Amino acid sequence: LGEGLGVRPFITTNPMNRNLSLSLTGAALLAPMANATAQTKQVKHKKPMNIVYIMSDDHSYQTISAYDKRFIETPNIDWIANNGVRFTNSYVANSLSGPSRACMLTGKHSHANGFTDNTKTFDGSQQTYPKLLQKAGYQTAMIGKWHLTSDPTGFNYWDILIGQGDYYNPDFKCNGQKTKRPGYVTNVITDLALDWLENKRDKDKPFCLLLHHKAPHRVWDPDTCDLDLYNDRNYPLPATFYDNYEGRQAAAKQKMSIIKDMDIVYDLKMADKENEIHSNKWLEKWGREARLRMSPSQREQWDKHYDPIIKKFKEDKLTGKALAEWKYQRYMHDYMRVIHSVDRNVGRVIDYLRKHNLLDNTLIVYTSDQGFYMGEHGWFDKRFMYEESFRTPLLMYMPGGKRGDITEMVQNIDYAPTFLQLAGVQVPKDIQGVSMLPLLKGKRVPWRKSLYYHYYEFPDEHNVCRHYGVKDQRYVLIHFYDDIDAWELYDLKTDPSQLNNIYGRPGTETITRNLKKELLRLQEQYDDPIRHKMVKE
Repeated sequence: LGEGLGVRPFITTNPMNRNLSLSLTGAALLAPMANATAQTKQVKHKKPMNIVYIMSDDHSYQTISAYDKRFIETPNIDWIANNGVRFTNSYVANSLSGPSRACMLTGKHSHANGFTDNTKTFDGSQQTYPKLLQKAGYQTAMIGKWHLTSDPTGFNYWDILIGQGDYYNPDFKCNGQKTKRPGYVTNVITDLALDWLENKRDKDKPFCLLLHHKAPHRVWDPDTCDLDLYNDRNYPLPATFYDNYEGRQAAAKQKMSIIKDMDIVYDLKMADKENEIHSNKWLEKWGREARLRMSPSQREQWDKHYDPIIKKFKEDKLTGKALAEWKYQRYMHDYMRVIHSVDRNVGRVIDYLRKHNLLDNTLIVYTSDQGFYMGEHGWFDKRFMYEESFRTPLLMYMPGGKRGDITEMVQNIDYAPTFLQLAGVQVPKDIQGVSMLPLLKGKRVPWRKSLYYHYYEFPDEHNVCRHYGVKDQRYVLIHFYDDIDAWELYDLKTDPSQLNNIYGRPGTETITRNLKKELLRLQEQYDDPIRHKMVKE
C-alpha cells in the first residue's frame, strides 16, 4: 500500500546537446550559458572512488536533525553532513517511490525512463548508471528495497525485498532465489550490505553499493528494541494541521489525511485481541495479518508495548480534535522510532568503512526517495509538488571535498551523472540530469535556476491529481490536469507553507507569464509529451 559545500552547477537546454542555460532570478527568464564540457570530462583519482548510496523510503528532511532539530536527533546521518555537505535545496522529479527510483537509476525524468507511476514495470534493458559503472570495472550491488517490479540489472549481486517488503522477518529475492530472513528489516538489510562488503565483492575492484531501506515507509513498525523509545515525547502540532485547503482544489480532493484517512488498525496498530476495534475492511485485515509474521518473542514484546495503549484508547473513546491529535501523536512516535533504527544502522555502515580504511576513498550518500508529510496540512504520505514532499534530504561525504551547505537546486536525476563523473566515466548525452561533482569539489560553475516536476499516479488510494510544475528560487507554479484543470502559484518568500494560492490575482501577471514560459522551456528541454497541451494553453 501506498507507497556542506558551496559552489555553483549547470543544466542542459537539450538532452541531445550539452549547451547550458540559466534563468534570471524571480522572473525565470533565460540567457545562454557556457558549454558544459566539464560535464563529460573524465575525473582522475589515484584509485577510482567507491560509492555507498544509502536511500530510505519516505524519510522526511524534517526528521533529520542536520535539517531540523524539533523532532529527533540523528547523529549518524548527521555525521555525513558534518564531515561533508548538506544540500539545502534538494528535490525529486516525481514524488513517488518507484518513479523516483527510476529517475535516480537513469538520470532521466519519468516520461523518458518509462516508469511514470507504480502500476508500471521498469524496463531493465535500458541504460542505467550501475550498468555503466559495471562496464567501467566497478563491482555493483543492490541490497534492500527495489520496488520496480522487474528484476535488477547491471549488478554483480542483488538481494532485494519482494514488493514493498515487511518490517518483520521479510521475504527477499537474492539473485533470483526467494528466501525469508528472520529479524527486523533495517537490521537485515544492513547485515546483508556489510556481508557483501566483507565477503562477496572483489576487493581488488572499486565498488558501488546501493543500500535501500524499506523504512520509514508506511506502516512505521518499530524494531522491538525501540518500542518504548520516546514514550515521554509530545510532538508539536504543525501550524497547518487543520488546513481547510481554501483556494486549492486538488489539496481538498486528496485522501491522505491523518484525521480522515489514517487507519486506526492498519496504521496505528489498534488490532485488539477482542476484535472490537474495526476500520476499513481491507486495511484492518492487513493490519491484523501483518502481526502473524512475527516470531513468538517479537509478538510478546510488541503486545507488551501496544496492549496498554489499545486498552486506554478503548477506554477514552476519543472523538473530534482529541482523536485527530491522538492519531498524530501515535503516527509521530512510531515514525521516530523507525527513524532511530535507520540512523543506528547508518552508523554501522560508517563504522565498517572506518574500520576497514575505506573512508578516505568512498563517497557516502544519504537520501530518501522523496519527502514526506509529518502532519503538515493534516497529511501523511507525499506526491504533491508542495515543499514537504517535493523536497528531499540529501547529504554527501566525499573525501577531499569541502564541508558545509550546497544551496543550489539539485534533483534526483542529477545522481547518475554525478556518480559517473566521479568514477571517470563519460556521461551519456541522453542523461537529463547534471553532475553535482563540481559542487562537491567546491568549484563555481553556472547552475540551473529552475526545476521541473511531473506527477502521474491518479486516483490510487490517495486521490492526488496529476500535475506538473516549475519552481524557481522564489515561486512555484503548478498545473493540475485531467480530472480537474486548476493552476496554483505560490510565493515561497511570503508564504513558505503554501497556503495562499495567488494564481490569477492582480499584480501576478508578469510572474505568471514568465513562469509559464519557463515551464514550457523545461518541457521542451526534457521532451515531455505534455508540452503539446501546454502550447495550446
